Amino acid sequence: MTPFEAIFVPGEAAAAVSDRAWLEALLDAEHALANASARAGLIPADAAAMIGAACVADLYDANALAAEGRTAGNPVEPLVRAMRGQVGEHAEYVHRGATSQDILDSAAMLLAQRGCGLIDQELEAVAGRCAELADEHRDTVMAARTLLQQAVPTTFGLKAAGWLVAVVEARRGLGDVAARLPAQLGGAGGTLASFADRGIELLGLYAEELGLREPVVAWHTLRIPVVELGGALAAAAAALGKAATDVVLLAQTEVAEVAESAPGPSSTMPHKRNPIAATLAGACVLHVEANAGLLVRAARQEHERGAGGWHAEWAALSTALAATAGAAAAVRRSLTGLSVDRDRMRANLSPDTLSEAKRLGLAAERPEDYLGSTGALIDRALALHRR
Repeated sequence: MTPFEAIFVPGEAAAAVSDRAWLEALLDAEHALANASARAGLIPADAAAMIGAACVADLYDANALAAEGRTAGNPVEPLVRAMRGQVGEHAEYVHRGATSQDILDSAAMLLAQRGCGLIDQELEAVAGRCAELADEHRDTVMAARTLLQQAVPTTFGLKAAGWLVAVVEARRGLGDVAARLPAQLGGAGGTLASFADRGIELLGLYAEELGLREPVVAWHTLRIPVVELGGALAAAAAALGKAATDVVLLAQTEVAEVAESAPGPSSTMPHKRNPIAATLAGACVLHVEANAGLLVRAARQEHERGAGGWHAEWAALSTALAATAGAAAAVRRSLTGLSVDRDRMRANLSPDTLSEAKRLGLAAERPEDYLGSTGALIDRALALHRR
């Protein structure tokens, strides 16, 4: 997400999708292949041990591998050459039977698994804060707004409960996808031919070594796992973006119903209290949406190996993961200590907000008289969060 990535993405999330992280994941995939191959009796155990000792990121230069990988179109080919130089007489067993995409796709799934873990932690914190706001403000009356116009009375607690439900459901969806991320192993054409009659056995052992799901067939050009991941990240971003958008709107000077606890300063207007955390979340959401869309578009690939679509995924996946983590961290900051002005919310209520109730002949002299099932709906949202 450069330039100025640190403004948007927490350091841990940025590190999780860095070139260094990709290199470590590639080496983890090669290590897993060697271990699985030894367990299947396809390579000697001492060769696997030597390969494992060579799977240390400090032995390689990620920038150099990228530059060298321009010729082959991926960083795995130069990495394999470098690894073979590290293991001496065992060089023939490095990467044996695999294709570059096997290693890179498996590495991408490891990277995604780790990135989703960081995102999950942030989403859990956001959900917890939404639950607190929903319960604390279940009776804080405010105007519901449709098409940006006041509609009927509602409560701030119900608004926060809506954020809560969206975040909880998106979090669970992302968790489901992350738990099903598959290993990749098919060899040159997806047939596992290089492993003779041990291919299926090796596939299971390899997935086990990686801690990823065993795929039914090679998915070199069957990119549904990547599409599902992009969709789950987009859903999480959408839930976060909803809360961030509401905070920005409610924090407008003319509305002034909420304020972030640490509003951002202006370089020229010291009186302003900018909702910067929510603003940054919105920017991150745009990056997630764009890159998730790219992952979907790139999924339509040719025959048994994609020509360009696969290559386009790498940066899009990294950015979508980092930006989702950035959005979640920003919304957490925005909602932590959020100042909710109850008096302002009530003062902003227009007399017209009761017009619908009066039209229906209901006794609604106060906004509280026209809140319907607000309390029960908040309880339902809180129950969903606790499950």
